[in-house]
Amino acid sequence: MSQAGSAGPLGLIAGAGAMPVRVADAVASAGRPVFCVLLEGFAAPADFARHPHEVVALGQIGRMVAALRARGARDLVLAGRVTRPSLLSLRFDAEGARLAAKLGARALFGGDDGLLSAVLHLIRAEGFNPLGAQEVMDGLLMEPGTPTAAKPDAQARADIARGIAVAQALGAADVGQCCVVQQGLVLGVEAIEGTDALLARCAGLRREGPGGVLVKLVKPRQDVRADLPAIGPETVRGAAAAGLAGIAVEARSGQGAQAAGTIVLDRAETVAAADAAGLFLAAIRPAEFLEAEGRGG
Repeated sequence: MSQAGSAGPLGLIAGAGAMPVRVADAVASAGRPVFCVLLEGFAAPADFARHPHEVVALGQIGRMVAALRARGARDLVLAGRVTRPSLLSLRFDAEGARLAAKLGARALFGGDDGLLSAVLHLIRAEGFNPLGAQEVMDGLLMEPGTPTAAKPDAQARADIARGIAVAQALGAADVGQCCVVQQGLVLGVEAIEGTDALLARCAGLRREGPGGVLVKLVKPRQDVRADLPAIGPETVRGAAAAGLAGIAVEARSGQGAQAAGTIVLDRAETVAAADAAGLFLAAIRPAEFLEAEGRGG
């Protein structure tokens, strides 16, 4: 268990998916108090029954801040998926309206990176210390390598190289974090729908012959304290259903607060699911991978 920030309670703002629950469980198991703010419509209260929590609507920022301060939580982790709603649908409280005005139109109507960076800046301004999930939970980021029995062959490596170029272009435009490539053809790119929906869509687009590859990377200008790309056993099952040959994710780079990479939830189960499906899981550093491919492997 990583020790980052102060020794006081950890505040967790939880969206959808397995990540927030895993973070809360890991922090509590290490003996640190945790208080969870569950975003209404995203995090399921039943999943957090064993942790102190409060359900708060997305626009009720004043209520969120008050709840976290009442629990003495200064360190704060944002985890889980949140589909950005229309601003017209948000019911801001007074504090939410004040902070939304501070964010400005450029952040509110721009891409996810700009919004998250602005949100993290505001969190610090309000006296909180934002942390990445990888700072409070060990084992989320992989070192370079391929822990599965299956390994990428020459065709898969060529598809990974193509996927790196596409995923980095997507990330630079602040659109998405991953794509699916088969035999050099881009079957799909991730946008607002997320990885699971991308894989489901690509299942009907696959070509005959060797299966494709899902490539999932950190965006070039991404703040590593929020929204790092993530996969887990469900991703593997989706990739298998789509007829893919494997998954390439970004390996760990940096240390401490600067550590970045693709988060792999439930790693042992994820690797086991890939082995059961005959898929490879490769953790790569994109620049090093492309350099090796340029030398002919």
